[in-house]
Amino acid sequence: MYLIVGLGNPESEYANTRHNMGFNTINEIAKKNDIIITKKKFKGLYETGIIQGKKVILLKPQTYMNLSGESIKEIVDFYNIKPEEILVIYDDMDVEKGNIKIRKKGGPGSHNGMKSVIQELNCTEFGRIRVGIGKPLFKNDMINYVIGPIQKEEQEILEQGIKKAVEAVEEILKNGIDIAMNKFN
Repeated sequence: MYLIVGLGNPESEYANTRHNMGFNTINEIAKKNDIIITKKKFKGLYETGIIQGKKVILLKPQTYMNLSGESIKEIVDFYNIKPEEILVIYDDMDVEKGNIKIRKKGGPGSHNGMKSVIQELNCTEFGRIRVGIGKPLFKNDMINYVIGPIQKEEQEILEQGIKKAVEAVEEILKNGIDIAMNKFN
């Protein structure tokens, strides 16, 4: 069983922000695979389904970004999910808008949501898909950049990254993370 997690913030005011690329990707995966995310447990919204012949859990933690790891830890412990069966999708300023990067393991970088995930799981050996959001014009504007509204013309570029992330998840489930990394990185 695979746990596919999208990081984001639960309030509607954050729905159209760069920081919710993980949630947006999970929403697209669910829509494409006729999975309706309705269950509330493990400090998150989740649902199980089948994608590429594999049983999956789609999870959107409802703890706010900086505590995302709490939700993931609860569901990992309940279902006894191994690190190599975890895939976390999140926004990343170090990846160009419209692009993605896939990794098998690694540190959190400057992403507070990933810091929480690594701290709670006490592990860095799980897959992740970083959805590019680019950098703000001014470095001191980072917070407004990630949680501020997205302009219409930029939304189309960001949606390309979401689409690639959805394809990458399917590739990982079908052929493994190494092949997906070769294809998308």
